[in-house]
Amino acid sequence: MDSTTTDHSFKSYLFFWGGQLFSILGSSIIRFVIVVWIALETLSPIYVSIAYFVGAIPMVIIPPLLGVFIDRWNRKLTIALTDSLQAFVTFMMILFFFTGIANFWLIILLNVFRGICQAIHFPAVNAIIPIMIPKKNLSRMNAINYFFTGIIQIIGPLVGGFLLAFLDIELILWIDIFTFFIAIIPLVLTTIPSITTNSNQKEKGSYFKDFKHSLKILKSVKSFLILIIFISVINLLNMPFTTQMSLFVFIYHFGGKLDYAFVIAFLQIGIVIGALIAFTKKHWKHKELIILFSVFIGISGYSITTFTPTGNFILMGIGAMIHAAMIPLANTMFLTILQTKIHPEMQGRVFSIVASIAAAVTPLGMIISGPLAELLGIPVLFMIALFLQTYCVLVTWFLTDLRRIIREESKLGEREQLEEEIKLRPEQVEL
Repeated sequence: MDSTTTDHSFKSYLFFWGGQLFSILGSSIIRFVIVVWIALETLSPIYVSIAYFVGAIPMVIIPPLLGVFIDRWNRKLTIALTDSLQAFVTFMMILFFFTGIANFWLIILLNVFRGICQAIHFPAVNAIIPIMIPKKNLSRMNAINYFFTGIIQIIGPLVGGFLLAFLDIELILWIDIFTFFIAIIPLVLTTIPSITTNSNQKEKGSYFKDFKHSLKILKSVKSFLILIIFISVINLLNMPFTTQMSLFVFIYHFGGKLDYAFVIAFLQIGIVIGALIAFTKKHWKHKELIILFSVFIGISGYSITTFTPTGNFILMGIGAMIHAAMIPLANTMFLTILQTKIHPEMQGRVFSIVASIAAAVTPLGMIISGPLAELLGIPVLFMIALFLQTYCVLVTWFLTDLRRIIREESKLGEREQLEEEIKLRPEQVEL
């Protein structure tokens, strides 16, 4: 690998990342207003779950297919093209709303195209992190990223809810175009290091060979398989909350657009709090154990939201905040495990596979959430999901090898620390 991280590359990444934050702000506002528009237009759990389902499908299908190519493509050009195409799709939405021909299925189709762009953009952006940020700063940078992203996504729903009260949706959608132009400037001006490998190896390599090699790398990291299965099941069981929260507010708590924005803002405050917690320490021990406890605490948060008395949006928001606070902590631990144990030139394809495996059950959870909500009612569906999540945590802790892996890594860490102390002793004697 030719590229090495330096303080200069770190500063360049921060400049690029600053532009991406504006893009996140635009996407956060647009995502909120589209969800509210669909929920209020249909008042149907099934239609809402369909909207989430078709938006998630690209993230499941595309990353594992294109992850190998992302490692070979020019990542800067890939990010620029996907950002531009997504802005163009938003512009098409504006035209359809402005002319009055927008309907549920047309907006759904355009959301699929937005999802395709995001599915290519997401692994490309994450794959440049370890080639521009020194290894010692990875955990904190992941936490800082969650912190600022969380702040922006607190603002997004609140701004979206406020604007919906006064403006038509086609005017609000222009925000996404505006933030795109702000984000593209740092991208153009930032030099992103390239990763090159032996040319002969590139010529002999094939897509399927690289894909198979990526799977072998995943299996070589002991805790990955357990964690990926665990996270996949939790993602599946979180889908009722993701897809039906808007209708839970509108129908069961008689709330409005601003009430839903208030709950979502609390959730994003939780993201910020969680990022601050993750940022407090430079090095975290027992990362696998932290992931498990984070999920368990998150379950208690959604329990508060589920059993909130009618119309108590503050308590509902507090529950969502507790749940969301655990997300950055768990994800920071997982990303750090991946980024420190996988070679940088393989991280694009490996990250794509990991993201797809973890998200593979997401569309399933989304599409079945609607019919189940219609059949059982949203509150009952929430309670069933909470029970199954708790059961999943207990099974992972008591019936897998995760505890043994944690003990082995703890002993290995203590041994490495002791060896490091022994190396330093001669220098201490000389002083």
